[in-house]
Amino acid sequence: MTTPVKLVSFVVFCACLLLAVNFGMRASFGFFMAPISNEFGYGREVFAFSLALQNLCWGLFQPIAGAIADRFGTVKSIVIGSVAYALGLYITATAGDHWDLHIGAGILVGMGISGTGFGVVLPALARMVAEEKRGFALGLGTAAGSFGQLLVIPVAQEFITTYGWQIALLILASGSLCMLLLSVPFRGDAQQRNATGADDQQTLNQALKEASGHVHYWLLIAGFFVCGFQLAFITVHMPAYLSDNGFGAHVAVISLSLIGLFNIFGCLLFGAWSSKHSKKNLLGIIYFCRAAAIAAFMLAPISTTSVYLFSIVTGFLWLATVPPTSGLVAQMFGLKHMGSLYGIVFLNHQLGSFLGVWIGGYLYDTTGNYDKVWWAAAIIALITAAIHVVIDERPVARLRLSVS
Repeated sequence: MTTPVKLVSFVVFCACLLLAVNFGMRASFGFFMAPISNEFGYGREVFAFSLALQNLCWGLFQPIAGAIADRFGTVKSIVIGSVAYALGLYITATAGDHWDLHIGAGILVGMGISGTGFGVVLPALARMVAEEKRGFALGLGTAAGSFGQLLVIPVAQEFITTYGWQIALLILASGSLCMLLLSVPFRGDAQQRNATGADDQQTLNQALKEASGHVHYWLLIAGFFVCGFQLAFITVHMPAYLSDNGFGAHVAVISLSLIGLFNIFGCLLFGAWSSKHSKKNLLGIIYFCRAAAIAAFMLAPISTTSVYLFSIVTGFLWLATVPPTSGLVAQMFGLKHMGSLYGIVFLNHQLGSFLGVWIGGYLYDTTGNYDKVWWAAAIIALITAAIHVVIDERPVARLRLSVS
């Protein structure tokens, strides 16, 4: 079944807007840490745990959201996720104690992100576009998330400064409901999904059994775990780290905005490259460069220049892992159950995110700095680069036999 070009373009456009809203709001949570912690008189570990719980729930619900999208259509997953996202932001804004923070910013927002984020939208894009354009489409969707980060972070910071953190969260809650409208073009995904998997009689249980017995799937999972650890730690703790080193809030805003800006270029470039070059080799290069960037950042004297240079390099590598990783899942196991299988990979990304956010807050409260976490992030990135050398990225035997 061939999808009309105009329809594909419209779906891609809406998918990019949806991911921009989803990721942009999530990336702004680091700027709420100081005002919320000060409001309740907590240390940073409490709200850091809420955000760590958010990342964990995002991962835990991602396979479920992916299975819902694979089984019942992308629209249903996006609608459920949008409502959960808005409700979580509202509960956080009206929180009375730390339990409200954990339920709102943690559990519900985590559920919302899983239903409206990469794990649901990228498989839909993969099914809608031709195979030779799939890498670029996945890169474009991933880049859109960073574009949202670039736009939303300065706006969220301005809302906090002007209206206070509670009103700022209520405004974001209202904005998250626009994702309901952006889900409408995905109604045709059900027909495309059925057409794509027409010749594939594999059940979900069979797909899970096949993937769980494939050692290279677990190596891919291990790599994405490290990716989550690094990204979540930097997203949540970078503003506080810069504040501790005497920089004003505007430096943190520019830093995270630079990450978002240069991530757009990184996602587009690595997305295009993943259609032409070895995906596992691209991932190995990304992780090695991340390790080198963190080590250089820690060894060099910290200054505004070093912060901005680190942000540019980190941004270029930020979500560059997503197009080749999601593309590898499709390449190795096919498209029919991509949402579910990529959801499991992403679950482990979020387990890494949970540890990165929580350990960052814990070690700060116990040691008074973030140095140990920075160095741990560099070391595990180097190990991950080595892991990707041995990954076999060929399609599984089932798919090779069906082609021959």
